Amino acid sequence: MNKILFAALSLTVLSPITSYANDNDLHYNLINIQAEAEREVSNDLMHAVLYVEKSHKQPAQLANDINQLLNQATLAAKKYPQVKIETGAQSTYPIYDTDNRKLKEWRGRSEIRLESADFRASSQLISELQQYLQTSSIHFSVSDQKRKQVENELIMEASQNFQQRAKTMAKAWNKANYQLVSLNISSNNYYYAAAVPRVAMMKASADNSVTEQNVAAGDSKMSVSASGSIQLQ
Repeated sequence: MNKILFAALSLTVLSPITSYANDNDLHYNLINIQAEAEREVSNDLMHAVLYVEKSHKQPAQLANDINQLLNQATLAAKKYPQVKIETGAQSTYPIYDTDNRKLKEWRGRSEIRLESADFRASSQLISELQQYLQTSSIHFSVSDQKRKQVENELIMEASQNFQQRAKTMAKAWNKANYQLVSLNISSNNYYYAAAVPRVAMMKASADNSVTEQNVAAGDSKMSVSASGSIQLQ
């Protein structure tokens, strides 16, 4: 099942009316309003997790084998400075026989994580690393810089939609104007982890090479909600 990742930003604005109005003044002509603005945003960051998993009767030799491959991957990544690489999860655990009594061997697994806005460089590096590593996952997201820019634009749009609804409500109730009592701005961002295509999980061919994969980043849905109260006047 595809994973759904979620991030939220919340901002509450209180109108100056709350600082000097008596409690009785806010017990009538109050209306709660909610307005939204949303947009599909092209993902501009690629994330990938690759791993190595090996077994050996000697844990020291197992660790040495895995470390050699990870060092080889780190060295290969230096040819792609536009791709960020970092060490991921690591684990080593014993494997017992069918009776669960005798220790047969040790199995170890280590991950590396890649992140880049250069999809071509990332795909080239992944195809090179797949000669001795396996791909665990590939997904795409919106970068912080782009997200903040779009978020600010959606805040403006949601606020304008809120004001338009407030004016509509005042007109519907034959009121000349309205006063803002409270306003809450919240932002919800979603992106979906893409399933790894079958070719990405295949082992290297006989000539020890893997065809570079063409990727499609897709879109993320971003939305901003403006909810609050107004007092008709």
